[in-house]
Amino acid sequence: MSARRDLFPEIEPFETGKLKVSEIHDIYYEQSGNKDGNPIIFLHGGPGAGSRGRDRRYFDPEAYRIILFDQRGAGKSTPPSELRENTTWDLVEDIERLRKHLGIDKWVVFGGSWGATLSLAYAESHPGRVKALILRGIFGLTRRETLWSNQDGASHLFPDVWEAYLAPIPEGERGDLMSAYYRYLTGDDKEKCIRAARAWNKWKLATCNLLVDEELVKSTEKEEWPERGARIETHYFVYGGWLKTDDQLLKDVEKIRHIPGTIIHGRYDVVCPMETAWSVHRSWPGSEFHVVPDAGHTTKEPGILHQLILATEKYKNL
Repeated sequence: MSARRDLFPEIEPFETGKLKVSEIHDIYYEQSGNKDGNPIIFLHGGPGAGSRGRDRRYFDPEAYRIILFDQRGAGKSTPPSELRENTTWDLVEDIERLRKHLGIDKWVVFGGSWGATLSLAYAESHPGRVKALILRGIFGLTRRETLWSNQDGASHLFPDVWEAYLAPIPEGERGDLMSAYYRYLTGDDKEKCIRAARAWNKWKLATCNLLVDEELVKSTEKEEWPERGARIETHYFVYGGWLKTDDQLLKDVEKIRHIPGTIIHGRYDVVCPMETAWSVHRSWPGSEFHVVPDAGHTTKEPGILHQLILATEKYKNL
């Protein structure tokens, strides 16, 4: 087996900016790499996580024109954690606005977890603008998936961490944990809001890797604004992502059947179990599927990172 691939060297943007996408929202975007290269857009996870400098490093900067942006309310976009006019379809149209703003005809779309959800939603809405898709840890935003992660499923594998996740929610409100968390995260009691946010974030970080990264989990106690990402995430989950039907993204895969794509999934992904990704692959003849046998959900898993780099190398000359 060849040596595992790693991130490309650190790189700084050659352009940063804000794009006004509604009366309320301005989104941050940046470009790095080759100004005349193959355009690729990175869609971050969460919802609400924001992009980071590390996200530029999945792509060969000599070959790619690398575009990152922070979705509404996330990262450097303003106003922070704003929930008004913040839906899946608002974000899909923001991507299209950004494409037009940057004068790009077609681009490669790269996303993991919620970023994969948004990649599918965008590609299914604008298939003529997508050269190829690179999807990691696919999440279909179905009720079954959100219940698995946040109500009954992953809890059976992590009962110790689950107790801490339950703690901020009174026993009588635990029948619908996502709605309960949403009430606390959007309520007026700041202390309860922060307590709920830290518990929500701790649960996510404790379950995302094959082996629990204790230092990563502890980092939730040091977050200055822990509620920002958690507010947006629960907002999307409670409203089912504003999909027309629970399985809309899975049914609409037929719209991207002609587009080449690579799907990468950790065998032991607890956050987004592989069943959905496999269903997408079976409905999409243009896709190839890579199961990473020793990985969970995140790009910190060496096998997942290796496959992501191989995928970006595959499409860099499209």
